[in-house]
Amino acid sequence: MKPLGPLAVSRLSDPGLNYVGAPSGLYLQVIQSSSKKKNAESARSWILRVQVGKIRRDIGLGGYSDVPLALAREKAVETKEMIRKGQDPVLAKKAARDALIESQARAVTFRQATAKYLDSMSDQWRNAKHRAQWLSTLEKFAFPIIGEVHVSDVRKEHVPSILEPHWKNLTETSTRVRQGIERILDWSCVRGYRSGPNPAAWRGNLEVLLPSPRKVTKVLHHAALPIDGVGQFLHHLRKRERMSARALEFLILTATRSGEVRLADWSEIDLQAATWSIPASRMKGGKPHKVPLSDTATALLHALGTSEGIVFPGAGGKPLSDMSFTAVCRKMKAPCVPHGFRSSFRDWTAERTAYPHELAEMALAHTIPNKTEAAYRHGDLLEKRKRMMQDWADFCGKVAVPASNVIPPQKAS
Repeated sequence: MKPLGPLAVSRLSDPGLNYVGAPSGLYLQVIQSSSKKKNAESARSWILRVQVGKIRRDIGLGGYSDVPLALAREKAVETKEMIRKGQDPVLAKKAARDALIESQARAVTFRQATAKYLDSMSDQWRNAKHRAQWLSTLEKFAFPIIGEVHVSDVRKEHVPSILEPHWKNLTETSTRVRQGIERILDWSCVRGYRSGPNPAAWRGNLEVLLPSPRKVTKVLHHAALPIDGVGQFLHHLRKRERMSARALEFLILTATRSGEVRLADWSEIDLQAATWSIPASRMKGGKPHKVPLSDTATALLHALGTSEGIVFPGAGGKPLSDMSFTAVCRKMKAPCVPHGFRSSFRDWTAERTAYPHELAEMALAHTIPNKTEAAYRHGDLLEKRKRMMQDWADFCGKVAVPASNVIPPQKAS
């Protein structure tokens, strides 16, 4: 059959496949419109009918209105050449489409990956504030550089550019930023958004580019009162009538943390058993902690005159602020911070008592680094800790009189 020209092809109107000539197998497919409207147009498209291996395929080459006759013939020749080389055009097209879909699915920016990670790990955050603090460091330091970069494109040169300007002056913050980036990229790798080594990893990677955080800055411990100064502080603290003073006194007697005391609820207190059960959500280690209450601590709670809601309410019945305890220490001009009383307690157990190290660590709810020791420590040693906390309260109740206030004996006249 003589190949049809553009004009002859435009006149083809019989429903079905209309042969147009060279190359062999090229047809114009006409599908009659189902519309009953007068002069309704039919659908017209190019079809290449060809044998691929043992399968006969009708391969679409595009619509008639989009692909001119000359281009349809060119595409037909290219398709037949693929088949001659042993390729299946239909399977190749499907593979290309699948690859495109996969690449689009992997096109997730670091900012988007961070949001997805936070949503998927929502149960691991102790509270919304902790989550917000973790995110804010990435927003401030990482997002300006790699926030809009696809996680699959984050390279080893990106991370030092984020960390190096702040590594010496803001070492602790920069360390948290590096850990955050490493975690997001690890998560992205598992989710299939990227592949290859993690450019934010420390070992064998950034450790050869940046100095160790331990060598850059010295570890600063919380300012604490000497052991014998706790009694004097507590003596003056009890003269203050504000709720923040009572809460700080309770913190000292229980050797607990600020957030644990500020958010304490009466539902956690068992006055009859003299215990305080702190839920895991408020514990730094993420595990519930039971605190035995000394007679002094129990008496303090009884004196509050209430047993519902927040134990130490601030203005409007809301919890005390983060700075409430610090403000008390500053007003009393004490050279310490609230958290430092935990250090004072620890020094007291080590220097003034025979209580074992493990018991003091349990009272402070410290994580046990030794996995074997942790596995065998099933009980909470509540009775032993109760005696220790009572001894601590008794010690705190003893006021050491400063030498400057002692009046020397007078000679007889």
